[in-house]
Amino acid sequence: MKAMVSSTDERTISVHQEHEFLKKLEVAGLTGEFAQKVIDSKGNDLATKVVRLIQKGGFEPTTSQKRAREIMGRNFFGIEEAIKHFGVNPTRQQTLALSEIPFSEEVLQKAKDTHVLVAVFPLSILEIRGKVDSRLFCDQSWYNEESVARDRGKTSWHLVSKTPVNNSTSKNWEEQLALIGEEDEVPTAQVMVYTIIGHYLATDERLFEHIYVRTSSVASVGRRLFVGAFDLRGLYVCYDWDDYRSADLGVSSARKF
Repeated sequence: MKAMVSSTDERTISVHQEHEFLKKLEVAGLTGEFAQKVIDSKGNDLATKVVRLIQKGGFEPTTSQKRAREIMGRNFFGIEEAIKHFGVNPTRQQTLALSEIPFSEEVLQKAKDTHVLVAVFPLSILEIRGKVDSRLFCDQSWYNEESVARDRGKTSWHLVSKTPVNNSTSKNWEEQLALIGEEDEVPTAQVMVYTIIGHYLATDERLFEHIYVRTSSVASVGRRLFVGAFDLRGLYVCYDWDDYRSADLGVSSARKF
């Protein structure tokens, strides 16, 4: 049997893996005819497509997802990005739940420069922190035992604003809520942390680098969570009473479905 080799003629898989790989393909329906098509494909095109599909965890984007990526550009964090940067292994149910973008093309066109369209998987703040470079989070231990930090949320698309709601700083929670439009809502801390860290990993852009934003999540002591100041010291996850005001504390927002 001819050995599978890399472009530098060094083996990248063992003989055992090679044998098991072919067995798996044969069980899945690989025939001699199909194998020959791979061998004969121009520019090794078919084999390259198989490898790319494996790299994506077997995921193939839907027409809806492709169109959303075209519109949003770098402000798109989809299933492929979640697989690459968070090590997500989507279930069939999760892939199905994300198959259609819940926002119209008109909404996406208006939001393409101001929002991030993100496929959020059920990963808690603590799980996200454990999956990425520790330097992306400020060294905080207060929320290690907090149930809100273990809240995994659910699989869904979110269209999250890249900036605080206009004129929302130096206001308390009730005053900030009054600024939220009918078509918008305040996302959870889990969604905001997922979006901020994911977007940075995919684009190197730091959202909320010099400001904090309140979320809809509340800690066990009854104080509301806010996140931000995502500079070289890492992302901060903090909390305070709803009547607290600060010139560097606004409120986050995301479009409703």
